[in-house]
This record gives sequence, C-alpha cells and structure tokens, in this order.
Amino acid sequence: MNATTQTIATQPDASTTLTGAEVLMKVLVDQGVEVVFGYPGGAVLPIYDALFQQDRIRHILVRHEQAAVHAAEAYARSTGRVGVVLVTSGPGATNAVTGLLDALMDSVPVVCLTGQVPVSLIGNDAFQEADTTGITRPATKYNYLVKRPEELAPVVNEAFEIARSGRPGPVVVDLPKNITVGPAPYAPPSRTPRASYQPRTEPDRKAVARAVAAMKSAKRPLFYVGGGVINAGKEACADLTRLIHMTGFPCTATLMGLGAFPGSDKQFLGMLGMHGTYEANLATHDCDVLIALGSRFDDRVTGRVDAFSPHSFKIHADIDPSQINKIIRVDVPIVGDAGRIIAMMIEEWEAQTAKPDTKALETWWSRIKAWKALDCLRFTQDKSADAIIKPQQAIKRIYELAVETGRETFVSTEVGQHQMWAAQFFKFESPNHWLTSGGLGTMGYGLPAAVGAQVAHPDALVIDISGEASALMNIQELGTIAQYRLPVKIFLINNHYMGMVRQWQELLHGSRYSESYSDALPDFVKLADSFHAKGFRATKMSELDDTIRAALEHDGAAVIDICVAEGENCFPMIPSGAAHNEMILGPEQEEKGAEITDEGKMLV
Repeated sequence: MNATTQTIATQPDASTTLTGAEVLMKVLVDQGVEVVFGYPGGAVLPIYDALFQQDRIRHILVRHEQAAVHAAEAYARSTGRVGVVLVTSGPGATNAVTGLLDALMDSVPVVCLTGQVPVSLIGNDAFQEADTTGITRPATKYNYLVKRPEELAPVVNEAFEIARSGRPGPVVVDLPKNITVGPAPYAPPSRTPRASYQPRTEPDRKAVARAVAAMKSAKRPLFYVGGGVINAGKEACADLTRLIHMTGFPCTATLMGLGAFPGSDKQFLGMLGMHGTYEANLATHDCDVLIALGSRFDDRVTGRVDAFSPHSFKIHADIDPSQINKIIRVDVPIVGDAGRIIAMMIEEWEAQTAKPDTKALETWWSRIKAWKALDCLRFTQDKSADAIIKPQQAIKRIYELAVETGRETFVSTEVGQHQMWAAQFFKFESPNHWLTSGGLGTMGYGLPAAVGAQVAHPDALVIDISGEASALMNIQELGTIAQYRLPVKIFLINNHYMGMVRQWQELLHGSRYSESYSDALPDFVKLADSFHAKGFRATKMSELDDTIRAALEHDGAAVIDICVAEGENCFPMIPSGAAHNEMILGPEQEEKGAEITDEGKMLV
C-alpha cells in the first residue's frame, strides 16, 4: 500500500483515554500540521501507528533523516508555516543534526520530533540511545526531553510557538517511547507565553524616527535587505517595496533576502557580498546611510569588517537583540519584527516634514548607473553548435525558459558555484520562492528541499539547480520523488569538479586541485531511469535550449545532466578578507594574482 493512502478516517475522541502518540496527533492537528517528513524506527513506531490511524496529516517517507529536515525547511520557507520532522532515536536523531543546524543558521521554523528509549533506560546505553537534547542543544533554538505524560501536549504546543515566533528556528522535542505508548492527557493550545521566552516584536518608535530622520538627510543612501524581512511575511515584503519606492533609494539584498524586493525592479542592484554585483558592493562601500533590515552582517557579506561600508551612518533592524552590534557597530539599532519596523518607517517618512535631498540622490544614482554599465555578470559564450556550454549560459537559459512557461516557479539549490550563479542570474519577483542553504552552506540541501517545496506546491514548477558533487550528497531522495510522483526538475551543472573548492584552490593553493575532481561519476541519465524519472543530457550549445525545454515540458520528474566547461570560475568576487571596493571582476584580474591576506585565507 502506498504511504499516501494508508490512512483510515478516525480521530481519537478527547473524552476517551488517549495514548501519548494519539495526543501527539491531536496537538499536531491543532497546530495546523498537514505534512510531516520523516523516517520510522523502533522508538517512534507508536507514533507511526497513530499516523496510520488518522487522515488529517500526510507523511512523506524520505530516504535519510537529514533530507527530512531539509524538506521540512523548504516546506516552511515556501509556505511561511512550520515544517515538521519525525525521526527515530539514536542515529535517526543524529542524522537530523546537520539539517537542524542549517535551519538554525537560516532562521527556519522547524519542529523535529525525535524518538527516545524509555525514560527508565535513559543513561543505560540502551539500543539506539543517544543524548539527543545534549547533541542538538547548540544546533537548535530550543529543545525538550519529555519525561512525564502530562508534559507532552503543553511541550509540543510550546515548541511550535517558539519555532515560529521571534527569530524563527528549529526546536527538538525528544519523546521517550513510554511517553508515546502510555496514556497521556490532552491539552489544547495555550496562549500563555513562557515567562523566560518573550521575543520583542514591537519596535521603539523613537529609534525608528531617528532612523528615518537620517534617511531623509542622506545623500548616498542604500537599503540592505536580509532574510528577516521574508520571515516577517508577505505583507512586510509588500511594505518594503512601498517604502523603497517612496524613498527612491537603491536596494541590495543578501543571499537569503532575494525575493524580498522584486529582482527586476529598477531600484534593485542585485545581491551584495562575496559574489554580489559590482554596483551593489560599490554602493555598500560608498553609501553614507546604510539601512540594514533583517540581516545579520554575515562574513560573506561584510568581507573585511574594518572596511565594511566605512563612511556610512548605519541603521540595523533585527528581531534578535543579540545580533545588534555583534559584528558591525551601528548608529541606530532597532529591535523588533521587520514588518512592524518597515510599517513604522513608512508612517514616519510620511509624518516627518523634512525633505530628502533629491539633487544629491540624483547624483548618487548617476554613480550607480555608471557602475551598472560595467555589466559585471557578463561572460563570453561561443554560440557555435559544437561549442562547450558555459555554466552561466546554462543557468541563464534555465531561468529564461522557466519564465517562458508562465508557471509559478520555486528554485532550490545545492551549494557551490552553481548556487552563486543561480543567485546572480535568476530574478526573484516575490518572497518564499528561493530556497538555498545560506548560513551553513550545506551540500545536499537542494534535492530534498525541492521535495519539500513540491509537496507544498504540487501544481508549481519546482527546479533544483545543482552541481554534480552536491547532488550526490542526497541523491537517494530520487526515491522519495519517485514514490510520491513529484515532478521536480533537477538540473545538474556538471563540470566534474567541486567547483567552488577548485576556484579557491586556484586562488590560495597554486592550482593544486587536491581531491576536488570526481573522476568517476554515475551516468545520470541511467540513474534517473533507475529511479523512474526521465533523464536528459546536453553536451554542446546546439542541445542546450531544446534539452531544457523538453525537461520543463516533461510531465514527471526529470534529471538534466548539463555538461559544462570544467574550468569556469564564478565572478565577480571579493577575495576573502578584502573590502567591497577590492573586487575581482574576471579571470584576467585573477591571473594577475588577487591579493588575499593571511587573515582572509582563514575566512575561506
């Protein structure tokens, strides 16, 4: 029987005695959970039995617990809801740790339910016992070990509240088997907040007013937008667009902030940071007022901290007070929900009578347009039929042909050069459609993330842009895609190298490509076939467009092996440890020898 159909339409009556597993099902339903990503094992069999006996929650059987978390992350990020994971004790829980840390770094709301040995056996080195709360403490926003039946419902309800509120993040609930097997009382969700957890969402009006006063006096302003704005919701993103249009200021975004502001808008400068655009990075370096919204000054953005936007008056809005002045000292800190802060900025912009310096702003835009005219993402593609495909050309055409379909499109990526090219060449017009591992940089993220996005949006076009090395990290999830008939399109940008590793080996280690080349790869077309998907391959320019179109038009899952130039590097780039105005724009500058300090080498 297919896992999607093995349900019976029964719900336990609250008046009857419920097992802990049955209580758990009721609480998940209370929390609006419709999908759980997981993998069964001995410690969670009572929960799987309770799942079998209900028809409200769908379970997606993944092939590896790490993939369960990535799928739940993408489900959460593409819907704005909490992603839910269910794994067993011991190795089931430890396999989930990479995903949990990934969710923590990127502020993704996930509740991970882990099985545990019975309370009486904890500490006895029982079969598949692991100190799950101890192991996951640094990888989660919060975690619990439920030791008494009456704790079960309140703890799970509280886990959802903590995961989704404040700065979102992953929460683990460790469930000993005796808790889920034995009787437990049911309790409905409570709005009573935990005394020790009081996220501050309402911003200080005076701080916002001071920030807007600085914005009105700016001569070279710049908005710098991060994923916190997307986490604040679609209304926050709509208000952000309104605010930026009201001010006329330029805007740049972090990797995680792509989509918060329309990518094709004339006021958008593209991504900033290590592989950001020339105009975004130069504007960051030269601006006089920097308005950082929902971003955390990641080292991939700041480069050399002491040279980061050295002459600007800095405004930093973040819901996490621990991020304020953590990396970059700022002039106006604002703690609160990004949506509330942006809405309040709009009110203040309209209320304050001071007029912005429009002449200075025109001059600032003239400088920016001169930087844009450099066309920093340009590349040279031989258009002859037998020409080798450049990876930039492949990704550019995937984007353009996906747009031609007119379908709502979600894009996940693995990690590496292809990830940066996707960030450079795709234009995300709305939030929640770009799914990538930013903080942890997890190879193997994209394929299971595509699973989560396709489950959440069954009628949408879901694309995974991948390198061949990253894809192999979680390639077993092709089995999940086959089982649930998910029409995911997996584009492999295949250069036989761990491309970003190779690029850094050129810069830092004299082009000694130590273990970054994959000499033996599977035949991805045959691999697709073995997982009941359709395989495609393009090896030269004349095949590229037709192959992409055929894959996009295919009714089911597809793996598209695009063989690209092996030695192509990703530009522009800021050498690690350098300032934003010290970018390398192309291979010519790289060959002359990019100057990378010893401190910078440590940051790779």
